[in-house]
Amino acid sequence: MTVPAPAVETSAEQLVERHRATLDAAVAAIAERGWWSPYAEVPKAYGENALAEGRAAFEAYLGTPFPLDQLGTLEQVGDERSPYGPRLGVTYPRPDVDVLLAAMREAIPAWRDAGAEQRAAVVLEILARLNARSAEIAEAVMHTTGQAPAMAFQAGAPHAQDRALEAVAWAVAEMRRIPSDALWVKPQGKRPPLRMHKRFTVVPRGIALVIGCNTFPTWNGYPGLFASLVCGNPVVVKPSSRAILPLAITVAVAREVLAEAGFSPDLVALAAGRADERLAAELALRPEVRIVDYTGSTGFGEWLEREARQAAVFTEKAGVNTVVIDSTDDYAGMLANLAFTLSLYSGQMCTTTQNLLVPAGGIETDQGPKTFEQVGADLAAAIDGLLGDVGRATAILGAIVSPAIAERLERADTLGDVVLASRRIEHPQFPDADVRTPALVAVSGPQAPAASEEQFGPIALLVPTGSTAESLATLRRTVREHGAITAGVYSTDEAVLAATEEVALEVGVALSANLTQGVYVNQSAAYSDFHGTALNPAANASLADAAFVAPRFGVVQSRRHVEEEG
Repeated sequence: MTVPAPAVETSAEQLVERHRATLDAAVAAIAERGWWSPYAEVPKAYGENALAEGRAAFEAYLGTPFPLDQLGTLEQVGDERSPYGPRLGVTYPRPDVDVLLAAMREAIPAWRDAGAEQRAAVVLEILARLNARSAEIAEAVMHTTGQAPAMAFQAGAPHAQDRALEAVAWAVAEMRRIPSDALWVKPQGKRPPLRMHKRFTVVPRGIALVIGCNTFPTWNGYPGLFASLVCGNPVVVKPSSRAILPLAITVAVAREVLAEAGFSPDLVALAAGRADERLAAELALRPEVRIVDYTGSTGFGEWLEREARQAAVFTEKAGVNTVVIDSTDDYAGMLANLAFTLSLYSGQMCTTTQNLLVPAGGIETDQGPKTFEQVGADLAAAIDGLLGDVGRATAILGAIVSPAIAERLERADTLGDVVLASRRIEHPQFPDADVRTPALVAVSGPQAPAASEEQFGPIALLVPTGSTAESLATLRRTVREHGAITAGVYSTDEAVLAATEEVALEVGVALSANLTQGVYVNQSAAYSDFHGTALNPAANASLADAAFVAPRFGVVQSRRHVEEEG
């Protein structure tokens, strides 16, 4: 299925017809949980010159004020630097919060009264136009996050759009459950029945705040943004100061479509701030802000959950993702899968494995018994083999997104015994890019301090345990106390697989078993995989489910007596 080509100057009623089939297919997909997507993930599907045109569009932004006309602008701000080297030089409107939020509140009634189907159609038109500009957005993602080009295109554009549409589908499915009106008739025996006409209106909760992250500004930001918008809420987008451009493009497209469809463009606005101010915290505590979506550090996430009491707060925070290695019937496949998992985007993903739990006495494999030390050495060799070619390495690793990650990597040798040291790779196109291979460190055991906290970035820990039973106990304790988005297990024993799944159910973490092919524990498929469970400390929400969308609206009823007809 393909997304209808975007058009110009179209009414909301026309958009309902244009996007009905896509919306209905998305609602079906979230129920069926199979593979489905309306957005092509291959650049050539967007035209022979799509990548060149996207790069040209990106370059046109550089060194200029971003073209965004919204109310209450105090000044232009912005100091983004590409992890590949150059400063972008783009500036963005820093808002007068009072003026901006007042305009957003004024836009609510007309958007509310449009109803769920019209709102959904407008949102799908926004997504269609974003999809048409996927190559442009991919360049913006690449040069603000350090993702390699292929990942920036897929994760930053079509996959992010998929996650947005998935959230919209959940929201529409929930709103469709509510009838617009009903006739209520209560018998009273010999007396005439009581008759009332009741109306039910989906009412938005209020202004929503999306706090963007530096590593996946669109993939993590889109679900909350578009779920809130389709439920009738205006959305103010506060990007990370290091990754503004992808979300600025998104806001500009949304405002364009809203205006063409006859609604206020102030239903979506950008709130760029200076790096040295706490604009996100200020916005989060405003009484007008009734929804907050956040991905980032545990400290600020917990502060939001504690302090933004007037809002429904959805957070994804730090976690310690863990893989239990018990045995395997495809040793080479296991090593290759883990090597790619640990290397992809230099481990700068909330889903990347950190702790590898291996019995100190070794494991059984199709290549014979392997000691703990051999597993470490062979995994190190697999990583070196995967990243031996510079072109392939840079295409997998991308660039280090922040100095804090580079500093953490420099201290990796203080965590334990280095099995594989990280090395720098010279990028053939971007000599200023900080490209690093993963470090593999063996720690003393499950109680090692390093194994009990997130080492975000390209650092993986080999953790010796007394047995697989202790590995499972460690998995249970780690996720329960510190949270995790993903967990994995390798075993040829069905009893071990069953026991691991039981632990995953107990602590609420998504589990992958015996991955040896083209699926990796740190990848998540929209419409099928739930990202996060809201059942452990790493996240209080899931992308996406009914609990993610339902708090974004309420139902207000009105009723009156009616006489029996005739």
